[in-house]
Amino acid sequence: MIDVLKKGWAKLLSAALLMLLVAGCAAEMEQVKTGTVYPQTLALMESMNMDRGAPIFVRIYKQESTLEVWKQDRGGAFRLLKSYAICHFSGAIGPKKAEGDHQAPEGFYEIGPGQMNPHSREYLSFNLGYPNAFDRSYGRTGDSLMVHGGCRSVGCYAMTNEQMEEIYGLAYEAFHAGQDRFQVQALPFRMTADNLDRARTDANAPFWENLKEGTDYFDRNLQPPDVSACNGRYVFDAQTAMTHLSGGGSCTRL
Repeated sequence: MIDVLKKGWAKLLSAALLMLLVAGCAAEMEQVKTGTVYPQTLALMESMNMDRGAPIFVRIYKQESTLEVWKQDRGGAFRLLKSYAICHFSGAIGPKKAEGDHQAPEGFYEIGPGQMNPHSREYLSFNLGYPNAFDRSYGRTGDSLMVHGGCRSVGCYAMTNEQMEEIYGLAYEAFHAGQDRFQVQALPFRMTADNLDRARTDANAPFWENLKEGTDYFDRNLQPPDVSACNGRYVFDAQTAMTHLSGGGSCTRL
């Protein structure tokens, strides 16, 4: 009887040890996805005098279905590194205003490491942070608006998985090298005078003119603007924000 019990305990102990070993192997094999910057892009960085982990900046153009990744070169200026064709976004040009309107956001958004999602249902993603302070000042609703893989979208900007692998990798490496957040400018179209003139009768024209102030700042300085939401408008430098505050206005830095 004692021998039988000993054998039973031995089998249970062996089974338990086996389960621990399997669990340990699974833990070792499970890795957080960090994206991949492809060799051609690394070569392009070097040719453009950019460090691999240098800060990034993103522009999205709805009408042109384009996402651009800009990167800081060794001289400090941001230069266009790579353009990606957006696979899908829902809705039309114009900002998102309400939960369920199927619109993708437009505006200026700041992305920190906590907004990156390596476990996304749509391959990889980062949260745009909608609604931001500007959106909230207009009572806009909705949440979990992303740039993600999967090539399908309701209110988000969807890329192919291959594209998202690299976009995510570029962001991950910039964060890993010390960038605390990167800016996304989500725009209805390229902010040219001609495009704005064609849209002058649209109800969103004043909003788009305000967005153009921010894109113009970047184009002049080759640096992302320091964005605040002040009295229902985007403001693109700290001095102007202080002027609003000193005049009794309300400003929130994004």
